[in-house]
Amino acid sequence: MNNLSKEAQGYIYALLAFVFWGLIPIYFKLIASVSAAEILAHRIIWSVVLLFGMIIVSRQFGAFTLLVRDIHKIKYLVLSALLVSLNWLVFIWAVSHNMIAESSLGYYINPLVNFALGILFFKDRPTFWQKIAIALAFSAIAYQAITLGSIPIVSLVLAFSFGFYGLIRKQINLPAMTGLYIETLILLPLALLYFGYLVSTNQNAFVFPPNAISWLLLLAGFITVVPLLWFNAAATRISLIHLGFFQYISPTVSFLLAIFVYDEILVPEKLTSFVLIWIALAIFSIDGYLKKRRTKEV
Repeated sequence: MNNLSKEAQGYIYALLAFVFWGLIPIYFKLIASVSAAEILAHRIIWSVVLLFGMIIVSRQFGAFTLLVRDIHKIKYLVLSALLVSLNWLVFIWAVSHNMIAESSLGYYINPLVNFALGILFFKDRPTFWQKIAIALAFSAIAYQAITLGSIPIVSLVLAFSFGFYGLIRKQINLPAMTGLYIETLILLPLALLYFGYLVSTNQNAFVFPPNAISWLLLLAGFITVVPLLWFNAAATRISLIHLGFFQYISPTVSFLLAIFVYDEILVPEKLTSFVLIWIALAIFSIDGYLKKRRTKEV
């Protein structure tokens, strides 16, 4: 990969990260017999272990020094840790309950939620077409609520929890790997306490010596950290607007898995919601790209 240009490397890393994230439901399907809460506990525990080793090897200690100097950031990290754990828990639960398509809808909605939060908190000024895109997204949710009599709760929780998580992380301004390590470190006592409870009540799926499920649970840190490293490598090599187009790969791969591999039923009303969201994203992305190009020309 060293022979490739910096931009080409960025595209490859972005493709690896988002395809990996899109395929993650396969992993959670393999351990669907384990409760979502226990999987979350292992995701936290093994992420701490893996990230600690990576930070030692890469000597990324500078962020910890800055954090000590600006200790009030800890309260924001506690909140971001709770938000990311909620996002992980709901996603794991959704996959194990055959709701991969609905979870993918949440990650399609997320870019529009991010933009709406930018309007609310950073006074971003939306263009006419961006307003149309956001209106279409809300129309999709309203349509599903009216026709099916239910709001897509899983989709909205995933979209808004990750949206607010990104908002807080933007305020903290820590390197992604270090920030995730501190967040998982904050959650570690709760994860260990919960796993201790499972062991004491003989409800734990993770056993020693390890069986097949235990080995898969050990991979929870890997599936959390590795795509994040690829994403960071991509973000340092290509522009954010180009990276933004790649983010639609992940929910698309998950959506295709849901329909063609796991045979999830997509009723016409839900399909209509997806189509409206896809149109909204197309409008939003094209408008953003043209706006960026016009800015460069000026």
